[in-house]
Amino acid sequence: MTSPKKILIACGGTGGHLFPGIAVAESLLAQGHEPLLLISQKKIDSQASAKYPHLTFKVVPAIAKPATLSPKMLPFLWALFQSIQTSKKIIREFGADAVLGMGGFTSLPPVYAGHRLGKKTFVHDSNARPGRANILTSRFCTKVFIGLQPAAAFFKAPTQLTGTPARPEILNLPSRAEAAERFGLDPNKQTILVTGGSQGALGLNQLTAKAATHLPEQIQILHIAGPNDRDRIAAENPVQRPGYKLIGFCDQMPSAYALADLVIARSGASTLTEISLTGLPSILVPYPYAADDHQTANAKVFADAGASKLIQQRDLTPDSLAKILADLLASPGTLKSMSVAAKSLAVIDAPEQVTAAILLEH
Repeated sequence: MTSPKKILIACGGTGGHLFPGIAVAESLLAQGHEPLLLISQKKIDSQASAKYPHLTFKVVPAIAKPATLSPKMLPFLWALFQSIQTSKKIIREFGADAVLGMGGFTSLPPVYAGHRLGKKTFVHDSNARPGRANILTSRFCTKVFIGLQPAAAFFKAPTQLTGTPARPEILNLPSRAEAAERFGLDPNKQTILVTGGSQGALGLNQLTAKAATHLPEQIQILHIAGPNDRDRIAAENPVQRPGYKLIGFCDQMPSAYALADLVIARSGASTLTEISLTGLPSILVPYPYAADDHQTANAKVFADAGASKLIQQRDLTPDSLAKILADLLASPGTLKSMSVAAKSLAVIDAPEQVTAAILLEH
């Protein structure tokens, strides 16, 4: 058996980084190792981490890279230097054997610090088209873990396809009846789940809120608008139909998936991972302003497999979206084939694969 290791996991900033980091930490803990998770001061991090009192979190300042020619670049470089020094201190005090970044620019300082201190270093990229921050971070990594195979072509460092880790509770959904009761909805009615991910998605939220009024009343909508958009969507749509539930942050995603017959969502990698693990058919509307349009690349993997319908936001109106949703829900055969295709893309043991690969280097 491998002797206990201490692994530092940098995973703050968004749910797409945080929840996969938590999944890896759970896997390490279950095997007798000690993880320490670095998170940011953002509300999403504090809300989500509160659900895992058995894990150890440390809050560090988050820094975002400005445009290269921005006057903010000099203050940014100073903040980056300070973040690297802070990361070195944390690595030494914790006695980390390895450093894992779960992606995004917040991974760079801890991974670079670990590299400079001679530790094994890793970064995980969930997207089909990696972000520039991860490509830069990979230059200081022992190995790069990828969630989708097309990403491998973008890295010079050795890569390993592990899938994207998902929080363990996604694999243990409650009953449909329990889920419906939690949200005050009817378990016997077809239900559409709308989610823009942990950050929300204003354009998608506005489209689906308006589309809801065009759907038959026997169809329910559970609309997770995100904490930033919830009040605005409610104000823009003051009169709503029965069976429409609008909420902000949802810390009960297993229940949301358990109730859903169809998902409409952005195509962030963590959302797609959870859709595949739960075997749900989906309509994917990529975030139109994503760097390098990586959400379209993600969605294309699912659409090509027959698991999802990929539609750009510019091609949708409330009327057209309502018709697409109603037609899909009226076609059980199509929903079933999409569900089977979604499950075929799932990597159930992704946290264990990442854990095993890290430990193999020691």
